[in-house]
Amino acid sequence: MSKQKHISETPATQMLRKQGVAFGEHAYDYVDHGGTGESARQLGVPEHNVVKTLVMEDEAAKPLIVLMHGDCSVSTKNLARQIGAKSVQPCKPEVAQRHSGYMVGGTSPFGTKKRMPVYVEGTVLALDTIYINGGRRGYLISIAPGVLTDLLDARPVACALPD
Repeated sequence: MSKQKHISETPATQMLRKQGVAFGEHAYDYVDHGGTGESARQLGVPEHNVVKTLVMEDEAAKPLIVLMHGDCSVSTKNLARQIGAKSVQPCKPEVAQRHSGYMVGGTSPFGTKKRMPVYVEGTVLALDTIYINGGRRGYLISIAPGVLTDLLDARPVACALPD
């Protein structure tokens, strides 16, 4: 495990502190295209408990956030069917950044620039603790998954595909 680094505030941590949410801070060495597998390995946690924040859009280009297990992919077909959209696809990185205010690889569902509907793979909510991006590359926070529904009004969906 890497030595403890000083971590400055992000819009995500500011929002969580303002709401009185307890969270742990976990810095790791960011690796381009390392994904959740790399962060899980460095932090010594199961990749299944690392939750990725994906900015997607529906057929009308309306943005939405999907929170998914690190070791799974999103079935956009199943997601679209469950949320009443004709189709869903990932946003281009520059579009995702414009909507969220975060760089791809450092996107947090907390403190986004634009308010977007949030969907969470239902099985994420059954975990004891999740590790999710804190608003910067190389920085995860650990929280209780209930925070996702309490604070973000995240709606559970079932659209996981094993990676």
